[in-house]
Amino acid sequence: MIISNSVEETEKIAASYARQLKPGVVIGLSGDLGAGKTCWVRGLVKGLGGKDRVHSPTFALLNLYEECPIPVAHLDLYRLESVEEILGAGLESYLLSPNGITIVEWIERWPDFAPPPPILYKKIFIEVLSESQRRISFSEEQVGK
Repeated sequence: MIISNSVEETEKIAASYARQLKPGVVIGLSGDLGAGKTCWVRGLVKGLGGKDRVHSPTFALLNLYEECPIPVAHLDLYRLESVEEILGAGLESYLLSPNGITIVEWIERWPDFAPPPPILYKKIFIEVLSESQRRISFSEEQVGK
């Protein structure tokens, strides 16, 4: 668990976190609206060496940042209410067999973490403590056979 005291600090924490990532990982982000999920992605993309402009894919559902040394797929499931809608939007390949790194805002909308082959799912929860302060918690699990 880490406490961030500003948007800039959250981005720096995410950039540092990015340095240990390898292709094939799915990162699920959880937190209230305005918690800083997209801010986290912005820092992570910078930490990977990306020059892309990062913005929320709430309406597009998917943004691809291919200028990174490791390609990043940034999904936002907020507007999707079921696994069927996620499948219908064609997003499952990013969740089940990522070529690079997949980052998913509102990961709790994709409850079925049971795909083969084995995939490492990292989960990050961003909790709002005050207008500028956030508590960032981490966990991970290996799933699939």
